[in-house]
Amino acid sequence: MNGLRMKCSMVLGALACVVTVAAAAETFTATATVKTAGTSGATAPVTVTVDRTMSQAEADKLLAAFKSGGAAGLRKALQGVKPTGSIQLGAGPATPTRLAVERQTDKGRLITMVSDTPILHLGAGLPDAKPKEGFDFAVLDLELGSGGGSGMLTPAAKVTVKGGAFVVEGYSTEPLHLTAVKAKK
Repeated sequence: MNGLRMKCSMVLGALACVVTVAAAAETFTATATVKTAGTSGATAPVTVTVDRTMSQAEADKLLAAFKSGGAAGLRKALQGVKPTGSIQLGAGPATPTRLAVERQTDKGRLITMVSDTPILHLGAGLPDAKPKEGFDFAVLDLELGSGGGSGMLTPAAKVTVKGGAFVVEGYSTEPLHLTAVKAKK
């Protein structure tokens, strides 16, 4: 789980980086995989639609709201923000995202999307499940290169700041790894 927190901490820092505005909507498909107890696992299809990425001014406004008011401040700032796209996990409904940033990396592009509602509290039905309170967001990272991509989906996330860095804690002990990420034509 520490790897998930560190990676997401760096990715949410992309809000403070230069952001590009997408010219047209893009749709990506992927396979989400999660390890379960023992050696078994589960997979589900994921469809991600990016209708727009945010301008630097929009991203700066949301970053400032988060820094001054934490998760509650970000949630308040996201009210009324036009959806930036959506994330659909399996046959579930598409969940609108309210934040989408894109930046160039040495491997291609990194797209980070945040929904102001969770998609799934994975493991909530287990006898020793933790409370759902505070896991109010969903965070998606897509790393896209010339031959496709990979990523990570935290379908129910708690977003905090520790030591000046953004930290994303997933409700589930295991993140959903996204493989076979492809642009849908």
